[in-house]
Amino acid sequence: MGRLARVMRIIQPVVLVALPVIMMLWAWLKLADAALVTSVCACAALVPFFVGFEKSRRRARNLMPIVVLTALAVAGRLVFAPVPAIKPIIAIVVMGGLCFGREEGFMVGALAMLVSNVFFGQGPWTPWQMFSMGLVGYLAGVLGNRGRLTQRWSVATFGALMALLYGFILDTWTIVGFVSNANATSVFATYAAGLANNVASAIGTVVFLIPIANTWPRIFKRIKVRYQI
Repeated sequence: MGRLARVMRIIQPVVLVALPVIMMLWAWLKLADAALVTSVCACAALVPFFVGFEKSRRRARNLMPIVVLTALAVAGRLVFAPVPAIKPIIAIVVMGGLCFGREEGFMVGALAMLVSNVFFGQGPWTPWQMFSMGLVGYLAGVLGNRGRLTQRWSVATFGALMALLYGFILDTWTIVGFVSNANATSVFATYAAGLANNVASAIGTVVFLIPIANTWPRIFKRIKVRYQI
């Protein structure tokens, strides 16, 4: 791993904490152009992950799991497009981070949102979707490396929490960027409006994770050993 890649790896967790803090400070101070500024900040937050991954000098075989899981996540989002909130994408991103590591998990999540939005529509929400879904994969990788997600129900519970976190971040960005003169009433109304969707997403994620929580890690472990990934 090159020096730049090591530096980017050090910066990554700082960015994950700093971006939500910047967003909340912007809202607290009621500064102008919040939607634009926070979207630019979200784009900037993606840089350490993409640059670090690019400079890590991975072999082609190490990229294949990311490509495959990203394609599965995109396909899952498209196939289940007619079903509101119920998508397998978070489940797949969680498994990507759990089985291959935090950087890989982040890339699967971020790329899945970027590519699938070619069909669903790109916009100022895309960087935040990429960041939030990447965060899901990153946290899965961190806990997976520490041996915290070894049981089916722990993985399913984690997936449900990640679905709620993803929804919470996007709802918060909506408040910061698009709710004028936000007050307690408007903030509560925005979170309440997204609650049903977020809960449905959490339930759907659990449903998708339960069948694969034990089988996919075993399959990917054999693949990693067989192909020295």
